[in-house]
Amino acid sequence: MAKNVKKRACDFTLLLATLLLVFIGVIMVFSSSWPEAIRMNDGYYFLKKQIVAVGIGFVAMIFFMNFDYRLIKKFSSVIFIISLIVGLLIFTPLGIELKGARRWINLGVITFMPSDVIKIGSIIFMAAFLSKRKNAIKSLKNGTIPTLIIIGVSCGMIYLQKDLGTTITLAMTLMSIFFVAGMKLTHFAVMIAGGIIGLVLAIIDKDNAYRMRRFTAFLDPFADKSDAGWQAVQSLYALGSGGLFGTGLGKSRQKFFYIPEPYNDFIFSIIGEELGFLGAVSIILLFLVLIWRGIRIALNVDDLFGCLLATGIVALITVQTLIHIAVVTSSIPTTGIPLPLVSYGGTSLVIYMSSIGILLNISRHVKTDRS
Repeated sequence: MAKNVKKRACDFTLLLATLLLVFIGVIMVFSSSWPEAIRMNDGYYFLKKQIVAVGIGFVAMIFFMNFDYRLIKKFSSVIFIISLIVGLLIFTPLGIELKGARRWINLGVITFMPSDVIKIGSIIFMAAFLSKRKNAIKSLKNGTIPTLIIIGVSCGMIYLQKDLGTTITLAMTLMSIFFVAGMKLTHFAVMIAGGIIGLVLAIIDKDNAYRMRRFTAFLDPFADKSDAGWQAVQSLYALGSGGLFGTGLGKSRQKFFYIPEPYNDFIFSIIGEELGFLGAVSIILLFLVLIWRGIRIALNVDDLFGCLLATGIVALITVQTLIHIAVVTSSIPTTGIPLPLVSYGGTSLVIYMSSIGILLNISRHVKTDRS
């Protein structure tokens, strides 16, 4: 019977939704990055790098789709430790500062963000840790406190890089895993309250005054549209000018140096401008399909580790997608969060496609319809 389980096909709908998002992402990265690439004397600069990342990500996805996810559990501690070590490299001479933040590691051949590695490493470790303690999850001493330490270490490593947006994303993801694992609701409520207090303290931190400026700009971006509210206002202009059908592929005006990094943190704005409301909704629907299939997999897999691992991957994609769209629609204060599978960024794309590969492998062990 075990052999039959291994021979099951992966979730085709999940695979198709992922490939469509990646394909649309390549097109939109090329379109939105054109002005910046021309200024660098190579109009195809970002496109070529994204295509290379897609190729590597596709190979990684196929590999993990055929690699038994249960073996990952055995190496979860090693994966987590390696991810933390990679994060610490930020504070060595290998760490470089770009755009006012020290969040990248330069290995000469490649430059990457260790926060992406920390995210998947902590998800794997958390899923393995809780699956081994399923009878102690509701315990404060043996369940909640050790889990809080894992969350604190993982998120703390990213917070040290002064990346509040990614810290919040990972914290919500790990909390989702703990919630699904069966944590005590009173502990959950206290953790949420503590998280809110921590967020407020981070915003009012005088050493990072830009966070408070972003928060006040969020309350009324047009009151300071030439400074702190600039990104939000330009993003709203892009979405508003797109109308129902959009200005047309490649015909965005806001990508001409009005919106900072339109191919990354604000790519959804360019999608809304060039492809219109219908194009933006299509992207959202593809993400909903991906999330729906991921939830089905998490609900129907037999073992707890597979359930929690699938939950973490789906939660990460869900939270990051929601934050990205909320930022570009000025529903929350501005923060730099890329759109999974769509935005420019080699490390992020490879990590997310690898994660989808793991999810597809878990789907091969689920006794449900995969169409």
